[in-house]
Amino acid sequence: MKTMTRLSALAVVVTLSGCATTGGGNPQDPLEGFNRAIFTVNDKFDQVALKPVATAYRNYLPSFVQTGVNNFFGNLSDVWSAVNGYLQGNGVDGTTAVMRVAVNTTFGLGGLLDVSSAAGLQKKNKDFGQTLGKWGVSSGPYLVLPLFGPSNIRDASALPVDLYGDIWSYKYPVRWRNTGELVRLVDKRANLLDASGLLEEAALDKYEFVRDAYTQRRQSQIDGPSKDAD
Repeated sequence: MKTMTRLSALAVVVTLSGCATTGGGNPQDPLEGFNRAIFTVNDKFDQVALKPVATAYRNYLPSFVQTGVNNFFGNLSDVWSAVNGYLQGNGVDGTTAVMRVAVNTTFGLGGLLDVSSAAGLQKKNKDFGQTLGKWGVSSGPYLVLPLFGPSNIRDASALPVDLYGDIWSYKYPVRWRNTGELVRLVDKRANLLDASGLLEEAALDKYEFVRDAYTQRRQSQIDGPSKDAD
């Protein structure tokens, strides 16, 4: 399942990188026609499948279990954040992420407890797309990926590297890896339930709202630590 996801994402990036633009009204979104179609499919999948499961997860699973799940996968993600912190030339953030992993793994029951945040070690999510941005690679046109959602050409190109940098992707047996991937996905969606509810109520054009919010957030993450909105 993981391999197919990687190949699908890479295929989309390679295909679109060589495509002519589709004439969107926003100069940063020349693929708007394609993007809106994928956005609609993603949104329908979310409404029919993912959101109901995430709602049940939040409503019926004890809160301490949800917190443990979130902390556990957050601890794993700090490993890749540390690598990207160093690649971005930010030794402070890289070392902070390393210390978070060490402290939470040792004193936080394998990462189930976020002891580091209470100790003042702030979590910052960093990925290879941000690293490329720090290196001066332009974001390119806005792009909506199947299942993954909002992105751009640069970040989508970096996605396979991020997937290989995810240490959970090496978990065996495969059935445990896939189960963990599903739980992580549901947990992430559950954390966004309140925000998505407000979005559906407030946004006249949900596609434009998500696009603009994503673009601004990604740029703020690349501009500097003081603007990092993780």
